[in-house]
Amino acid sequence: MHSPHDPFVRVRGAREHNLRDVDVDVPRDVLAVFTGVSGSGKSSLAFGTIYAEAQRRYFESVAPYARRLIHQVGAPKVGEITGLPPAVSLQQRRSAPTSRSSVGTVTNLSNSLRMLFSRAGTYPEGAERLDSDSFSPNTAAGACPQCHGLGRVHRTTEELLVPDPSLSIREGAIAAWPGAWQGKNLRDVLDTLGHDIDRPWRELPQPDRDWILFTDEQPVVTVHPVRDAGRIQRPYQGTYMSARRYVMKTFSDSKSQPLRAKAERFLASADCPACGGSRLRPEAMAVTFTGRTIAELAALPLSELAKSLKSAAGSEAARVLAADLLARIATITELGLGYLSPDRATPTLSPGELQRLRLATQLRSGLFGVVYVLDEPSAGLHPADTESLLTVLDRLKAAGNSVFVVEHHLDVVRHADWLVDVGPHAGEHGGQVLHSGPVADLESVTESATARFLFDREAAPVREVRAPRGWLKVGPVSRHNLRDVTAEFPLGAFTAVTGVSGSGKSTLISEVTEELDGVGRLVCVDQKPIGRTPRSNLATYTGLFDVVRKVFAATDAARAKGYGVGRFSFNVAGGRCETCQGEGFVSVELLFLPSTYAPCPDCGGARYNPETLQVTYQGRNIAEVLDLTVEAAADFFADTPAVARSLRTLLDVGLGYLRLGQPATELSGGEAQRIKLASELQRVRRGHTLYLLDEPTTGLHPADVEVLMRQLHGLVDAGHSVVVVEHDMAVVAGADWVIDLGPGGGDEGGHVVAAGPPTAVAGAEGSRTAPYLARATGGEL
Repeated sequence: MHSPHDPFVRVRGAREHNLRDVDVDVPRDVLAVFTGVSGSGKSSLAFGTIYAEAQRRYFESVAPYARRLIHQVGAPKVGEITGLPPAVSLQQRRSAPTSRSSVGTVTNLSNSLRMLFSRAGTYPEGAERLDSDSFSPNTAAGACPQCHGLGRVHRTTEELLVPDPSLSIREGAIAAWPGAWQGKNLRDVLDTLGHDIDRPWRELPQPDRDWILFTDEQPVVTVHPVRDAGRIQRPYQGTYMSARRYVMKTFSDSKSQPLRAKAERFLASADCPACGGSRLRPEAMAVTFTGRTIAELAALPLSELAKSLKSAAGSEAARVLAADLLARIATITELGLGYLSPDRATPTLSPGELQRLRLATQLRSGLFGVVYVLDEPSAGLHPADTESLLTVLDRLKAAGNSVFVVEHHLDVVRHADWLVDVGPHAGEHGGQVLHSGPVADLESVTESATARFLFDREAAPVREVRAPRGWLKVGPVSRHNLRDVTAEFPLGAFTAVTGVSGSGKSTLISEVTEELDGVGRLVCVDQKPIGRTPRSNLATYTGLFDVVRKVFAATDAARAKGYGVGRFSFNVAGGRCETCQGEGFVSVELLFLPSTYAPCPDCGGARYNPETLQVTYQGRNIAEVLDLTVEAAADFFADTPAVARSLRTLLDVGLGYLRLGQPATELSGGEAQRIKLASELQRVRRGHTLYLLDEPTTGLHPADVEVLMRQLHGLVDAGHSVVVVEHDMAVVAGADWVIDLGPGGGDEGGHVVAAGPPTAVAGAEGSRTAPYLARATGGEL
């Protein structure tokens, strides 16, 4: 029996995902780092087991009624865990779901700022005091009634709705209208109402044009349609809807993304005329602090906001509230985010920025005795910012907490007190703890992929820099913090764009379009999910599943039963199990517990009905094939060239451990990006292609980075151009050309500090990247 003050978190029999009955002891009150190649099982151990169990225990203590209101993770597959304190998880989430979420709301700065204006603001004479809700655009008390607190309104104009006024209505002058029968119906209604639908639009009287486009009336008339001869002509009741009304209704109500996107083309977004974009009611905007409104203060970068608050004088309430704000801002600035403003929308932040904001909030919370479980906090961080991150992690530990970090960045790994290395490989070849102990002791573990990179002190061999075939000029660009910036990218070469967070890297590469001379075909490989539902998976996204279904449909058994290709899809009726609609699982509602997903009682998770599963190819049915890993499937389909080629490219980008039927919702951003890259690599390419990748090494172990770089350099050797935004200095050192932006972030960035081969940029004066690149190219830091 362990004492209640056991200094270790002891895990016994962990079987989550690919973990193989893992036993491991991790000390408390230390910075412990979990490493291993992508897919080895380190996240399954840190998040899927340790954090999930801490969550489950916490929810056991919550009243059953309240428990129903909280989204809960299921119980992890583990024998037992002892010595486990409460846990707080800071995971990489792509972005907050709504544009109403901002830097201020994530960090609670908005609450303090609103309180400051409510209690210590300067009010107009005779005005009554407002409570803090009146300063929030997200409440009924504070939101501008015209734009509902969004700050922008969508409007349309005649020029947008009718791009070519030489056409008649019958010829499609009103481009915003729907096609097919719906559009014909609106034209027939107008004809019945007496409007001339055959005259060119520009010849129609202005009052008629305004009514057709902008009226809110919806007259109903009896339409006698004119259709093809010989068809029955039945009159019907037709309702008219103006072009503006149709566009606004589609934009606000349609669930179809393509329809919404089409409607958006006919809308112009502008600052709300009532609030001027401030999102607040006039009463709130009349209150000031240090001569500024709350909207003006929220628009300042945090470093500027801090200066403004320090200069504030006034009541005791003003002093206390300003001091609280300054303390909150200090922790955020310490993490290198002083360039962000409180009103910056959360969806515009990178995952790394968002995670550091949450980290700053935790620092302020003052908890102790807690396990913080962090998911790659260095993702998206420049090496200079990683040093301030380590300081913050040390402060969390010094406050009496345990800090468990899943991480690939070698500087963070070297800084750890304790190292848990999982492997040796990915998927079914991983799931074992190779080492749990001090960092230095990993050197003797021969099967560890991490050890080779952690203790190999030799600088990478300097590659021969490729000579460019030509140059691509971008700019001058003036957007966000870029001011009149021009950059030149070499064609037929590998270019790395570097710089601290917020220096303008993503803004610069977003200006590269197919219209520029020399681009040819442009392929942007981002980290957005490949699908939003479990029905989208690795096999469906890459097109692999189409070929696999054809292989099954061509078997003798399928032909004898008359089964076509559709029979082997789990998305359509016929071959799928109808109990779970081809999902493979059903939701079980438990009154006082979280809804849980259980394998479908009829198909047992196979997704198909028994008749479909009777058809086999080389001894496996379609469900068993979907359960194969990419690596196993490559052997299984070695004699089917179309399938083998797709699988080969997935293996080439290091995704051999994923299952063919792995749902899109289970994939990380880095995995989604590499799947897109693999789909691109399997295409037969003609002519020059420019590949743009935004931080392709995010979430990758150094061993996986090597595999990915081989592919990207292979593309350049085949005559294409590759541009990456990158913080990994090993990747930058292997590039042909480096464009370094900065020198700082936000207002202190936005300039090209240096451009040239890696060795030249490594010696550039005033570059925050140079010293780290010098170390990677064989120089010294």
